[in-house]
Amino acid sequence: MARSTAPFAPFEWMIAWRYLRARRAEGGVSVMTWISLIGITLAVFALIATLAVRSGFRAEFVDTILGSNAHVTVYAIGQVAENGQVDRSISAYEALAERVGEVPGVIRAAPLVRGQVMAAYQGRNAGVEIYGIAPEDLLSLPRIADPETARGDINDFEKGIALGSGVARELGVGVGDKIKLISPNGVKTAFGTSPRVNAYDVTYVFTAGRYDIDRTRAYLPFSDAQSFFNREGIADEIEVMVEEPENVRSMSPALLQAAGERAQVWTWQDASGGFLRALEVEDNVMFIILSILVLIAAMNIVSGLIMLVKNKGRDIGILRTMGLSQGSILRVFFICGAFTGILGTFLGVILGSLFALYIDPIFGFVNMAMGGGVWDPSIRGIYALPAELHLSDVLSAMALSLGLSFVVTIFPARRAARMNPVEALRYE
Repeated sequence: MARSTAPFAPFEWMIAWRYLRARRAEGGVSVMTWISLIGITLAVFALIATLAVRSGFRAEFVDTILGSNAHVTVYAIGQVAENGQVDRSISAYEALAERVGEVPGVIRAAPLVRGQVMAAYQGRNAGVEIYGIAPEDLLSLPRIADPETARGDINDFEKGIALGSGVARELGVGVGDKIKLISPNGVKTAFGTSPRVNAYDVTYVFTAGRYDIDRTRAYLPFSDAQSFFNREGIADEIEVMVEEPENVRSMSPALLQAAGERAQVWTWQDASGGFLRALEVEDNVMFIILSILVLIAAMNIVSGLIMLVKNKGRDIGILRTMGLSQGSILRVFFICGAFTGILGTFLGVILGSLFALYIDPIFGFVNMAMGGGVWDPSIRGIYALPAELHLSDVLSAMALSLGLSFVVTIFPARRAARMNPVEALRYE
């Protein structure tokens, strides 16, 4: 009785390796192997690079939101005043902030005054959204109070105004300059409402990392903002920061209960939820599209194996007559195809990981080669193309590539195993 060999025996690997090293007469097989290898490598590289960029973009976008905005904003439900306008102001803002600050999970709750004005300096104007905030509360905003990206001393905030870097660039001002803030809702006189104009020293210029924030936002001390906007004794909203911003929705009922019946809450996920959902849909679509590219690259392995099986028909017949089983023949050609998939996946992972790790110099080179302007922050919101390499993304790309490579290899390998040795040697 013939003794069966163990699966993937050394001689099966030896035969597969000899077949992979095609001779000149079998140059077509060698070319198809190289095409398959390059295709798998580029497809895996594109998949990992795209996943890393999308992860980095979302992380940077969320970080700029959480680092420069309230995690939850508490508003008052509007009431119609005598003049017919809707009044959303909060009179007992200190008590309200204290009650909200006692909710478990809340880091701080601070009153804010907000308003839109025009900033002017030496004939240059810019629309600005003013946030009136206490100095100690401004220090708790990591993206605003970052000394590495800011100019000036944030401890001098009480002496003037803090501007976003985009506003400062638009006006052409720096730390120490004096700008004017012009509000159309000024003093009411017998001849109508005259604009309110105040001058403030620029004491701090911040860069939050988001173009729309840096281009439109400025901060005034809370008392100065109350005076400028005629909000003495009232606030417009309560800014709430929490320990776990990702779970802020679960805290909404407790915040509403603490704020009272005339309050409503607006979370950062409510404000940016549509964009985040769009990013999630885009991530899924891109993964599907790039998975199809991996499948197309894996199909090249099928073409190469079919050519290899056709060219090695005589060898298959001889091996079968020497006693090799169908399983051994199947494993020989499976190794040929799987080796291409494994090597291509390995090279693709290396290239994709290097791209994610060195994206800044790569992007800088591309930007220089294209003459600049490749990344427009006014359109994309953030200033650079970020990338974050996650192990889960790398493993999913590897599993997809290897899985497809192994599956598509089975079919031509089975065809080789089922080849009739008599037919293979009939005309030899």
